[in-house]
Amino acid sequence: MASNNPAFGRPEFSNRGYAGRVQDLPDVSPDTLDQMYNRPAASSVETDRMTVEDTLAKTALAFVVLLAGAAVGWFVPQLMLPAVLVALVLGIVNAFKKIPSPALILGYAATQGIGVGAISRFFESAYAGAVVQALLATVIVIGVTLALFMNGKIRTSPKLNKIFFIGMISYAVFSLVNLGLGLFGVGGGFGLRTGFLGIVIGLIAIALATYSLVMDFEFIQQGVRNRAPRIYGWTGAYGVLVTVVWMYLELLRLVAIFRE
Repeated sequence: MASNNPAFGRPEFSNRGYAGRVQDLPDVSPDTLDQMYNRPAASSVETDRMTVEDTLAKTALAFVVLLAGAAVGWFVPQLMLPAVLVALVLGIVNAFKKIPSPALILGYAATQGIGVGAISRFFESAYAGAVVQALLATVIVIGVTLALFMNGKIRTSPKLNKIFFIGMISYAVFSLVNLGLGLFGVGGGFGLRTGFLGIVIGLIAIALATYSLVMDFEFIQQGVRNRAPRIYGWTGAYGVLVTVVWMYLELLRLVAIFRE
């Protein structure tokens, strides 16, 4: 029975397909075939499909914007509160958008960068060298995670995903409670995240962030494998950006606890 879908009337869905039109192709010389074979592979711009290289470029751009914002926040820490509020709104919007918006993602990177820069300056003034130590630790964790992922040593699983989401909900609830305690001066403004308990919570948060990074890598890998539209490279870039910032802040807090 013939399909009513007009798409199946296209040659590529026909049994004859392109074979029925081979006779219409002009004769091609061996030299021309050799030149066609030696041409470089089509880029993501030409195919409009997601590639690892294109996603890396988007991720790099997002981090450049983040670092630029961090420089502003470092020198003008007074901008931290409005920047963090704007970043929070943009983060919520980006999380619920079906089609990613490069402008909103870069806007998030800029405002989040201002907040990160201001926070980093605060910790650096209280614990000299803490920022460098946290940055180095972040790079090491990312490098090790990426190396293990590329070698197929670590992957997500349905069971681990359930544990991860339970952990994320628990961490979010604890963070809200701890924020309230910190505002009332408990733990010198750090709430319950001091001493041994602070170290345990910090290590759990870093483990969650590391698993989140693996999920980001898998999203990019599957997007490339399934030839997802190129625009979704921004989703991969956004996921990596959010995870890395979270990981850095957790490591920065952990360094501060150890320094005490």
